[in-house]
Amino acid sequence: MYAVISAGGKQERVEVGQRIEVELLAAAMGDEVNFDSVLFVDEANILSTPSDLAGVVVAGRVIGESKGPKINGFTYKAKARGRRRYGHRQHYTTVEITEIATKAKA
Repeated sequence: MYAVISAGGKQERVEVGQRIEVELLAAAMGDEVNFDSVLFVDEANILSTPSDLAGVVVAGRVIGESKGPKINGFTYKAKARGRRRYGHRQHYTTVEITEIATKAKA
């Protein structure tokens, strides 16, 4: 069984036991997190309508934190000596999916 969840403005296809990286969550290592924004569940029958997905929750456990790749940016304004360098490195939370609970289990 798998589910499609929305986390941090992105959609992820998850299964039980899978580890995913989502945008930084305000949770400590070992905490339980629930993803309520479930878009699709595929089990014996497919759940995709809002009424079917009302009670579905995907639960996970925070494993750790990591950083994405460094992005270097540069802006330049011609004929004005305007130059600016900047960098960005996105922080992520690593979550292990522990359960996909549908209405029957909840």
